[in-house]
Formats: sequence, structure tokens, C-alpha cells
Amino acid sequence: MTGLQDQPRLTPASRPRTAARVAAVQALFQIEQNGDRPDSVIEQFLLHRFGSTLDGASYEDGCIPEADTRLFTTIVRDTVSAHTSLTQTISETLPATWPIERLDPVLRALLMAAIAEARAGDAPAPVLINEYMDVAHGFFSGDEPRLINGVLDTVFKQMNATDGHDTKADSQPD
Repeated sequence: MTGLQDQPRLTPASRPRTAARVAAVQALFQIEQNGDRPDSVIEQFLLHRFGSTLDGASYEDGCIPEADTRLFTTIVRDTVSAHTSLTQTISETLPATWPIERLDPVLRALLMAAIAEARAGDAPAPVLINEYMDVAHGFFSGDEPRLINGVLDTVFKQMNATDGHDTKADSQPD
């Protein structure tokens, strides 16, 4: 067997939207850590990090093949433009003993990207939770994916309640 038949799951390279989310988290981290302008970072990714290279460079080499560049750009711009409200939303969800500044910067970028994407309303909450947990597993090997699951589940339920939506998951008794 060759190709996808050998792989139990699709890799991010064959999942353009997942690749875009990974790249968005990386870009948001870079923006926060270096104080770079969002448009400059987006341009860097579009010119130098996306697409296939002649030597077959991969994630380990700093390249992100086959990413949905439109989704990437939207996530980064939406996250940066809503930074203050996203920070507030995450802060209100975390325990008082765990301020947002205490979160790992990659974890913070991931949560902000996921919530910004959810606010855009283009993907259902369960899909986003699964996608961003997959992204988290690429960055973390500890309890961080569980934290992401809990925070996103809480925030998305609050968003649904605020928007007047009632989903099966929201209407189940606790």
C-alpha cells in the first residue's frame, strides 16, 4: 500500500483547513512575541511558508503545505482585530487563580484563534473544538488539549446562549 492507504488519519498537509489553523496559531504567536504587524506576518506566511517546495519541505522545516490561505488570513485578521474582547472572554472563562497571562503564549494564541473563528460562524462549534484539539496535539503533549476542550466548550455554549441558539449539546442536563 502507498499514500493515504498507509495512514490511519489524514495528515494536516491533506487537510487544508487544519493546516490553515496551525499556521494561524503560529502567526498569532509571532505577532504577540515579536510585536510584528499582522499584515507583515500574513505576507511572510503567504510568500515563504505556504505551498510545496522543490525539496519537499514539511512542518518540521517550517513550511506549511496545502493550507487554505483564505481561512488563514481571515483567522489572523479577525483574531487581531478582536484581541481585547477575545482576551476578556478567555479571562472570564479561566479560574480566577489562573490569569490569561499565565497561559503559554501558543495556548493563548490557539484559544483566541478558535474563538475568533467561532464568532465568524462558518463552522459548527463541535467541528472547531475537534480541529483545535488536533492542532493542540501538534504543539502540546500534556493536559493542554483538555484545557482547550473545556474552555472552548464553555465559551461556545455561552455564545450559543447569547445568540439564542439551542443545540442538543446545550439542552442536555448537566
